[in-house]
Amino acid sequence: MARAVTQGLVLALVAGATSAFAVMHKEVTVDVDGSVVQVEGFGRTVGQVLGAGGIEVGERDLVAPGLDQAVGKGEQIVVRHARQLDVEVDGAPRTVWTTALTVGEAVDGMGLRDGEVRLSASRSAALGRGTLHVSTLKEIHLVVDGQVIDGVSTGATVRDALRDIGLVLNEGDQVSVPLDAAAVDGLAVLVTRGQSSGEVVTEALPFDEEEVEDDSLPKGTRIITQPGKAGVRTTTYELEVVGGAVVGRTVVTSVITTPPVTQVVTVGTAELPTAVNVSPGTAQALGKQMAAARGWGDDQFACLLPLWTAESGWRVNAENRSSGAYGIPQALPGTKMASVAADWRTNPATQITWGLNYIKSRYSTPCGAWSHFQVKHWY
Repeated sequence: MARAVTQGLVLALVAGATSAFAVMHKEVTVDVDGSVVQVEGFGRTVGQVLGAGGIEVGERDLVAPGLDQAVGKGEQIVVRHARQLDVEVDGAPRTVWTTALTVGEAVDGMGLRDGEVRLSASRSAALGRGTLHVSTLKEIHLVVDGQVIDGVSTGATVRDALRDIGLVLNEGDQVSVPLDAAAVDGLAVLVTRGQSSGEVVTEALPFDEEEVEDDSLPKGTRIITQPGKAGVRTTTYELEVVGGAVVGRTVVTSVITTPPVTQVVTVGTAELPTAVNVSPGTAQALGKQMAAARGWGDDQFACLLPLWTAESGWRVNAENRSSGAYGIPQALPGTKMASVAADWRTNPATQITWGLNYIKSRYSTPCGAWSHFQVKHWY
């Protein structure tokens, strides 16, 4: 009888060990920096399985699902190793950390919208080792032909900016700023037309601006969805010459050879929602939507989510009594969020708006803030 019991215990232990072996043994697909590999190993979490497969990850790397998440057989894991990228934005050099694989992904990760930048490489190009040159959208003020034209351009130089705005320079024209000078936001350029010795004169035509309301964007948001472009009027004159001097000019034809392009501005009309005691899940969904409206996609939200989870658990009433930090983004002090709206204590949209503004101004992107937090444990 005792021998039978012993044999039963041994069989149970063997069965249990076999079952545990089956549970711990995983075969998963891992996308490592765009290359797909099959990994076979033991572990319950993503981190354990990656370790068993010899795939190393660091603090700045992006892993989805997270390292502490449970993983099942056949699941797909995405790993993006972070690297330093040398960037020159409007002539100012900087170094950023990125997990992007292409130029376009890296620029998006910096919070720069497509269409608002001019790049030294194609957006679809793989990130190289050289410096990426980025020229951002700037407003340029032109005074020409008796008109004031306020246009926008992503051109790196004054020459490029004038071309984007549609200004045609004639021989003999003079500009108040060298054409090869760097274009900066708010630059004013005076164009003085030269004396024409011919019978054909061109002049710039200003463009109109049209506003389009969008109820999916928060009130106060303005996005130039179509930059305006100046037109060109070409006028031909018949000259009356007496003794070699021009004593009269008569218009023969005057034609708009290049019509101006209307500038279209999308204007947000949505009111910030009012909410009290909002659940963290609801706040996270709202945060993802508001981040996307700024051009920050899933890769950036993957950084924002753990950042504010660590800071506040995404609770609108989270308060650090020792420091005075308050709310989802842990503004210090919480009263700073009153710059957005008076309901900063209870409204997640108000808190998230302030938090995203803060991240943009200080770290450029949520992933920039998350990288800093992982090292310093504050942002």
